[in-house]
Amino acid sequence: MSLGTTLLGLLERSPQHGYDLKNAYDERFATRRPLAYGQVYATLSRLLKNGLVEIESVEAGSGPERKRYAVTDAGVTDVERWLSRPESPEPYLQSTLYTKVVLALLTGRPADEILDVQRVEHLRRMREFTRRKSEGDLAEQLICDHALFHLEADLRWLELTAARLNDLAKEVRR
Repeated sequence: MSLGTTLLGLLERSPQHGYDLKNAYDERFATRRPLAYGQVYATLSRLLKNGLVEIESVEAGSGPERKRYAVTDAGVTDVERWLSRPESPEPYLQSTLYTKVVLALLTGRPADEILDVQRVEHLRRMREFTRRKSEGDLAEQLICDHALFHLEADLRWLELTAARLNDLAKEVRR
């Protein structure tokens, strides 16, 4: 999962301070451990350098100046490209897919299209492993079976998420 692209997607809703971005990320995507502030600000610095965000305003405070970041048109294009591109099916893909689905819902994009594109990619990979399995020896067959079982589980998750998309949309927009 790309932290930079995720932050761009969160900024698409409205300009935010790094502190607010960190909290939004932690609330939606930090399943095990919160994001470090340094990681957020280093990523924002890189995004600024690459023209994907801009500083909308600078506010004086009791401590360091507080910068409010806004996504640029190039940043929106980057998010759009990332959301529309299927991920290579692999173990533990759900965290990246979940992030894409939530960001699509938060930014008003069709999350069902992300799931559909991913389903097509999974089915393509399943056909590939099925072909390899039919041509391989026992070891190759077992390796392919392992991959196929994981892909089948991913497909079940995709279907379940698609069935719950309306409920997730309501929850995300609260």
